[in-house]
Amino acid sequence: MTAPAYPDFYSDPDVIDHPREYFAQMRATAPVQREAYNGSLIVSGYDEAVEVLTSRDGTFSSAVSVLGPLPPLPFTPQGDDIGEQLDAHRGEMPWTAHLVCFDGEDHTRHRALLTSLLTFKRLKANEEYLRGLVNRLFDAFAQDGGCEVVTQFAHATSTYAISDIMGIPMADRAELLEMLGAPPSQIDGDAVHKIGPDPLVFLKERFDNYILSRQAEPQGDLMSDLANARFKDGSAPPYERLAEMARFLFGAGQDTTSRLIAMAIRVLGDRPDIQARLRAEPEKIGDFIEETLRIDPPVKVVYRLARKSTEIAGVETPAGTVINVSLTGASNDPRHFPHPDDFDMDREGLRDHLAFSRGGHACMGAPLARLEARVAIEELLKRTRDIRISEAHHGPRDARRYEFEPTYSFRNIARLNIEFDPA
Repeated sequence: MTAPAYPDFYSDPDVIDHPREYFAQMRATAPVQREAYNGSLIVSGYDEAVEVLTSRDGTFSSAVSVLGPLPPLPFTPQGDDIGEQLDAHRGEMPWTAHLVCFDGEDHTRHRALLTSLLTFKRLKANEEYLRGLVNRLFDAFAQDGGCEVVTQFAHATSTYAISDIMGIPMADRAELLEMLGAPPSQIDGDAVHKIGPDPLVFLKERFDNYILSRQAEPQGDLMSDLANARFKDGSAPPYERLAEMARFLFGAGQDTTSRLIAMAIRVLGDRPDIQARLRAEPEKIGDFIEETLRIDPPVKVVYRLARKSTEIAGVETPAGTVINVSLTGASNDPRHFPHPDDFDMDREGLRDHLAFSRGGHACMGAPLARLEARVAIEELLKRTRDIRISEAHHGPRDARRYEFEPTYSFRNIARLNIEFDPA
């Protein structure tokens, strides 16, 4: 049997380092095609990805949203509609305790409950804290003339920021930062954190206590509002479900933003021309964030499961097919983004990218991520005169070496060392 002309997306280290190139190769063959290693359907075209993500007729399920075809489904799909099989086995599947994998009315009810709490007023009130936080973090390494961005700046910024907006006690924040650590690997490491139904189970006792204490004595913060939230019909979710939602909001609220901040700073260090322009035109920082999101998104792919047999762009998709919807591939599709390899803050349709997905499962924390990233870059540029990638750690500009966490779904730079001249 002839080997495929492309690597295995789910295990090849080179794909982890170069996802844009992988999806460009696949898209050049066909924007929708079945890969040979795990049988998933790779959707790397913009229009085709939007078609799947915005479908609302129940054809596609989000039950496999995080890990895709690994591990395999806990049942053998039968027939042209696997809805009953899926419902019977859902509790055996990874991440199914969390909102990201909910479907239908169950997803709509719980998402509406959370969305109602993430108001513009609440996010705006967080901005002052965020600016002070960024400057305090910078003060800790300012005299060193450099830092390791991922742990000392990006991860700390996003974790403390979501802690503040949720109302997590100040005394707990440093410990939670340490507990979260690096994102769990999908290729090696602790199996519970790779494939368990609740990968955030290590936060369960703490967040159960937060919810129960806020139900007994509300404190006017987001956690209190969540603890006492009601569905539109007036019914109250059990406290265990509310605690699951709080854990998910905390985990998702720091993870994506941390990756975005680190990748944005990498662009600044690698592109002194862009850095110089943003210093001269700070009003372009928002556009800079959007182009960073487009060209190398923090989430490379999301997954859907075909509940019913269907077609995607003319490609037969039997019920039970896992669909790899590439946010990276779609956001770099030259049919929608001319010259996608160019980092262009002035391109038309800057927010057309799919970095935060699209449709009913689009990232509800996108406004917060944009705010945190913008403030972090604004303050970092104010506090420095020049930001450089450390050649001692990453090599010269024409031969950079960057290490990424071994995860196929997410784009996590493992370490990023920079040097700078303080302003």
